[in-house]
Amino acid sequence: MPRMSREVAEQHRQQVIQSTSRLIREKGAVGVTVPEAMASAGLTHGGFYRHFTSKDDLLAQALTAAFAERRTAMDQITEEHSETDGPSARTAFLTMYLSELHRDHPADGCPAAAVAADAARSEPNTPLRTAFTAGLRDLAAGLRQMDDPGHGSAEDASLADLALLVGTLLLSRACDDEALSRAFLKAAHNRLNEHPAPAGESSVTPAPAV
Repeated sequence: MPRMSREVAEQHRQQVIQSTSRLIREKGAVGVTVPEAMASAGLTHGGFYRHFTSKDDLLAQALTAAFAERRTAMDQITEEHSETDGPSARTAFLTMYLSELHRDHPADGCPAAAVAADAARSEPNTPLRTAFTAGLRDLAAGLRQMDDPGHGSAEDASLADLALLVGTLLLSRACDDEALSRAFLKAAHNRLNEHPAPAGESSVTPAPAV
């Protein structure tokens, strides 16, 4: 049989990375197996080591891709709302991040909330934990970029905002009580938004996951 071209091999590698980035957000990194990752990309298990040195290598690359996808979405929001009379980039981002749609579709959402527990349990300097840490720094930088001048853009503020966002998403997904889950989303949105919703009105409306 003819050998696979470098172009085709790279296409296959990217397919596996992208499909695995969805799997780890949906199931967590620990729950993803190599056969499952390859099958999700429409490829056979036998070709895995042509593309990756180990499962840890794949998970780290998939996590990096997931964070890059989120940062790209943040940058698009910043650009789209930089010169409009509508909501600020920060408000638009908060509304999308703290939406019920984002809560209910983790595979398309933020990897920080999906993989935090796995990263916390992994050993220091492992590929997964290193990729997770780099991703958190990038998301915090994205928040600083979209901050309004009045809100402040100090590093500690962006880290605190990111912690509240990720923690809220985790808790809202973990709740076995729809009312409490929504309350978490609304409370965090009001705390972070420069224009909180009036009492009794929901500030969180369904929007595409970020």
